[in-house]
Amino acid sequence: MPDEADDVVGVLTEQIEERFGMSIGTLKAAVAASPNVHRGATEVVRWHRLLTESQAALKRAEDDLLHALETQPSEVDDRTMDLAHRVNAAVYIRDGRAMVVRWLLDPDAPGKRGPAADRPARLNRGRPQGPAVPTSASARPTTAPATDRGALR
Repeated sequence: MPDEADDVVGVLTEQIEERFGMSIGTLKAAVAASPNVHRGATEVVRWHRLLTESQAALKRAEDDLLHALETQPSEVDDRTMDLAHRVNAAVYIRDGRAMVVRWLLDPDAPGKRGPAADRPARLNRGRPQGPAVPTSASARPTTAPATDRGALR
């Protein structure tokens, strides 16, 4: 029986495959070949990779903790507590990444529709695209500006 954590990755993988109409392997290959063609697919593939990496790290942390618990006496030592904290941190990371994948897959997720989501597109409409910061140094005066009160200090 698969454990609940593997189900999270499995369910999200199925949702990705359903959304894009292809297996995750095919989608990864398509994104690797042309990462700029579909920004949404590229982001989903990136976060899915991060999710599966965090799931693998969680599995290793759980295995290490289980081994430590099986080989120690009744009291939990500092090393075992550190392993337990590592498992907790791995769960938080995995769950956070799963939430990002869910958000990417949901077209009606908060922030994806309405005025706030359209704002960047409205702000850039009709503007020429150029560098975000000046690419040349600004002109500096060669002498101090004159004032009617005397020299600047």
